[in-house]
Amino acid sequence: MAIRNIREIGDPILEKECKPVKEMTPRIRELIEDMLDTMYEANGVGLAAPQVGILKRIVVIDVTGEDPYVLINPEIIETDGEQTGPEGCLSVPGKSGIVTRPNHVKAKALDVNMHPYEIEGEELLARAICHELDHLDGKLYVDKVEGELQDVMPVQEDEEE
Repeated sequence: MAIRNIREIGDPILEKECKPVKEMTPRIRELIEDMLDTMYEANGVGLAAPQVGILKRIVVIDVTGEDPYVLINPEIIETDGEQTGPEGCLSVPGKSGIVTRPNHVKAKALDVNMHPYEIEGEELLARAICHELDHLDGKLYVDKVEGELQDVMPVQEDEEE
């Protein structure tokens, strides 16, 4: 599969509403694989199709690094509680900000076989679901930041010898 270019803040595609996926096609399947590869390569926990320039309602999320979720045409059906904490975005590199989100989220979506399922998450998973679904409606987390965006220092990985 391929690593795709991640669109960054200021790109008009990030402000557009995405279209529902009507059927699974080889191109959609390839897009999903590419999105997972791109997310892992960028050390992200989630990625939405518009972030790679595709206006489809598709999101991939993996908060553990080994348990990816694919959400096609996702919709939040229940939220509860509140959490406030730092949030970043692959489309807003080098920045983070404090955002308040629900602490518990339940969403419905279709999987890669276009079968309906529900995903329920708390804390980071709940935050990721809300964050990624916002992308599908052309919204970035920077509009929800309390206070100012902060610079984030890149994590230096030890070089292997």
